[in-house]
Amino acid sequence: MLDTAPNGKVTTLLALLDDALSANDPDRALELFQTDCYWRDLVAFTWNIKTMEGKDQVRDMLGARLNDTRPSNWRIADGEDATEADGVVESWIQFDTAVARGFGHLRLKDGRIWTLLTTMAELKGFEEPLGFDRPMGARHGVDPTRKTWKEERDAETAELGISRQPYCVIIGGGQGGIGLAARLRQLGVPTIIIEKNERPGDSWRKRYKSLCLHDPVWYDHLPYLPFPPNWPVFAPKDKIGDWLEMYAKVMELNYWGSTVCKRASYDDAKQQWTVVVERDGQEITLTPKQLVLATGMSAKPNLPSFEGMDLFKGDQHHSSQHPGPDAYKGKKAVVIGSNNSAHDICAALWEAGADVTMVQRSSTHVVKSDSLMELGLSALYSEQAVRNGMTTAKADLIFASLPYKILHEFQIPVYNAIREGDADFYKRLEAAGFMLDYGDDESGLFMKYLRRGSGYYIDVGACDLIADGRIKLKSNVGVTRLTEHAVILSDGTELPADVVVYATGYGSMNGFAADLISQDIADKVGKVWGLGSNTTKDPGPWEGEQRNMWKPTQQEGLWFHGGNLHQSRHYSQFLALQLKARMEGIPTPVYGLQPVHHLK
Repeated sequence: MLDTAPNGKVTTLLALLDDALSANDPDRALELFQTDCYWRDLVAFTWNIKTMEGKDQVRDMLGARLNDTRPSNWRIADGEDATEADGVVESWIQFDTAVARGFGHLRLKDGRIWTLLTTMAELKGFEEPLGFDRPMGARHGVDPTRKTWKEERDAETAELGISRQPYCVIIGGGQGGIGLAARLRQLGVPTIIIEKNERPGDSWRKRYKSLCLHDPVWYDHLPYLPFPPNWPVFAPKDKIGDWLEMYAKVMELNYWGSTVCKRASYDDAKQQWTVVVERDGQEITLTPKQLVLATGMSAKPNLPSFEGMDLFKGDQHHSSQHPGPDAYKGKKAVVIGSNNSAHDICAALWEAGADVTMVQRSSTHVVKSDSLMELGLSALYSEQAVRNGMTTAKADLIFASLPYKILHEFQIPVYNAIREGDADFYKRLEAAGFMLDYGDDESGLFMKYLRRGSGYYIDVGACDLIADGRIKLKSNVGVTRLTEHAVILSDGTELPADVVVYATGYGSMNGFAADLISQDIADKVGKVWGLGSNTTKDPGPWEGEQRNMWKPTQQEGLWFHGGNLHQSRHYSQFLALQLKARMEGIPTPVYGLQPVHHLK
């Protein structure tokens, strides 16, 4: 008798899938997929981060990769049960490949695969020393040659990068570089982080004093070491900085602070990098096999060029260099921009007693923090989700299991509900002249972030100041020029100014590659970030994954890592496994390396 319970449906389908793939029969496997199917693979099959959309793309991938991958032992994940709701069956799954153990997520519609997520969980023979496999630490018994933990750690610190070369160098010691380095350490990959600031966490400490996380704590954990249960929902910048400094120490990372990376080049014949850094006044040359740029989305500030900037007598700076509001009490401040940093800086300046005007040149998506938490995040990242049994790892994978091609369809109802619930809030903003949008297809904040990494504000209070006129607003205007004491707008308005803050965002991360390596290499890898959605600031063609992030690029040995805390945590696992496999000489034939369509 056919088992119609969710577990039975999944078990039956997985057995058929196992048989078809073991027989190297893609056509038989394809009979188990919906016509509108999606298979998102994080390294396990493709040694890439790639989504196959539709049966033809799935067939092509299986035809190219089955011989090497040799998947087997497909099953419902240990300790899990399939569920069914609204005609969709969902299940956590496990499987094996020739070199790895896999974990994933499955959705069935009408008995066939609609979405399939496959991820590499660990490399066979190179498992992380966790749980039952954790190191002993103490060495019991008698040994006259014994070295203490501190002696061994001091020796490693003295040798790595001097008498012994690292396999990997990470440029950038913010949360992205630190989290990735922690993963690599657990996998035994010799790694050095290069950071221009003195201490881990300084990239947060040195920002404007009102900066805090706008994402809630459940969304922001680092690998291995989650924030404690008494950690604030929205962490202030200095508290994050102290956590990162502690984390780098207890995770035993080789962190070279106060070190400037001067240049890097790749030797095709030797298949290694030459990375020249300056540390303690000394020039040091490192020769890693792998180079990771973990400078984040704020590596390359977009500083505009307006006529008269050289004439302006007051203070002017990009938001990344904003010192905070204290020096501007009673002063006239003009902030160019209307996204997160602009709102935060305007609010802090107003609190400090400055006369503040925001210049909004284009529309902005705004969502109240409380509404975002309640309707956008609570099912996966909240205290209630934790109490319902949701782990951070599962939440990350559920989010990853929704293909980017259809993710907006899940987001539109969320932001429609937010618009309806906060209708009065939005009316007040528009009455003040603020230009609102909800994304090109009304899909809201997450899609804007994934497509362009800009164009939004999570409201934690500044919007009330704008709606009430306490923060003055000039919208739908550009900046024509600066004079000695004013900003002249395109409508002829003259804004007297003692300080001008350019909250004008950041450029593509490959701009940092151009400065550090060469323009040729930056052009070779192309634009970093975006999906190819053909929406504002995310030009097509459709690519289906974040350009160049956490996966192989067109330049051998060059990787980009970053994103928000959630992405840095989640994708660091898969980037670390790719690097470990290469270090151990495991063949890593990349399927579907993305072509370059845009240079920056």
